[in-house]
Amino acid sequence: MANSKYEYVKKFEVDDKLPPHNWIVLRIDGCHFHRFSADHMFEKPNDENALNLMNICAVTMLEHFPDIVFAYGVSDEYSFILKETTEFYQRRASKILSLGVSYFTSVYVMKWKDFFPHKELREPPSFDGRVICYPRAKIVRDYLAWRQVDCHINNQYNTCFWMLVKSGKTEREAQESLKGTLAKDKNELLFQQFSVNYDKLPAMFRKGSCVYVDKVEETVKLDDSGNPVKRLRKKVTVGHFDIIGPKFWNEHPYILEEE
Repeated sequence: MANSKYEYVKKFEVDDKLPPHNWIVLRIDGCHFHRFSADHMFEKPNDENALNLMNICAVTMLEHFPDIVFAYGVSDEYSFILKETTEFYQRRASKILSLGVSYFTSVYVMKWKDFFPHKELREPPSFDGRVICYPRAKIVRDYLAWRQVDCHINNQYNTCFWMLVKSGKTEREAQESLKGTLAKDKNELLFQQFSVNYDKLPAMFRKGSCVYVDKVEETVKLDDSGNPVKRLRKKVTVGHFDIIGPKFWNEHPYILEEE
């Protein structure tokens, strides 16, 4: 009821509006997913269906929230970049966080059967999240580079770990075998013991997934002479690229273009 005597309670609400002219990163992460994935017996170290399920959730986010300009995902984690000028929910952190996490989780549940038709959800998957502000695109790129470096380190270790376990070692023995090893040692282990060239593994496993709105040329009709008439269209695209170096960003300067 408007202007009632009880309206004073609104004064206790905290103003959580994020500062203007800052890029917003919403990072969504699986909550206790080691238990959830164990229950559903995902393939180790990587389950392609599980990763593609995460990717389709990210694609759906970009299709429904136009202020998201880029997303990067690895394992059970996805980071969404909102452009610096966004006024999505008046930049209120609680709204961006709660809506983003709840929507992502809902899509995950809805799409589960598309990727795991023979596995029932025995418990509800859950995700947590956080919202971070970065004042410059350069820092956003460094943030994404940090996540991709983390992807490589974790994937290389997990690949070695599960190859050792599948070869007959216990999990403790596998951990001991990898203790103190460097990246080159792990590459050598994979090649010498299992004939696996790490650099030849699927890029999605090694580099994670990038989801962004690309500008693609599409044929929209034929003219009177039968020649194709083409237009640039925006299309949500999933790829697996190196986003640490400058090549990807030089080819897609509009993604993190500052206004």
